[in-house]
Amino acid sequence: MLTIAGMGPGNLALMTPQALEAVAQADVLVGGKRHLAQFADFRGDVRVLDADIPGLLAWLEQQQQRRVVVLASGDPLFYGIGSRLVAHFGIGQLRIIPGISAVQYLCARTGIDMNDIWLTSSHGRAVDFDALARAHKVAMVTDAKCGPKAIAEALLARGAEKRWLVIGENLGLDDERIHRLRPAEVQDEYAMNVVVILNER
Repeated sequence: MLTIAGMGPGNLALMTPQALEAVAQADVLVGGKRHLAQFADFRGDVRVLDADIPGLLAWLEQQQQRRVVVLASGDPLFYGIGSRLVAHFGIGQLRIIPGISAVQYLCARTGIDMNDIWLTSSHGRAVDFDALARAHKVAMVTDAKCGPKAIAEALLARGAEKRWLVIGENLGLDDERIHRLRPAEVQDEYAMNVVVILNER
């Protein structure tokens, strides 16, 4: 059985008991190096999740008789590996254990209402900065190509200098930092982060 377990923002205390139990019962654990490092006592086989997704899919097809758990950042179906695995295997072949997304965590830490938020990501897609500048409230999972600085510059270029950017770095970890800045105040570099853009005074 192939299980996809949400890791939450990255702190084991934020994983659900069901996800932790799935890891404890697994024969094989698949995940990024940062995630696997948190299960140093795991006694089964491990495979590092890297950019070779076709290779991973082919390998997973050969593991059908084993209990395999794929660790997913945040929630598996929020711009995560879960969508790719559902598309390949079908939901009938999977068990998905949800996790807390970085956006959920950041909003909880800052008291931002999620009821009217637009959820998006810059991973592997072109960002519609015009839409970002028009939106009332946006949460974006960022990447190395489009992080807080690029977002801030795009907002300034569109006259949206009064927006607020709430930037969460290393959420759930010991070095977590949360910033609330105007676009002009955003610095060049931030660690692993998610951004909420607010159109409010």
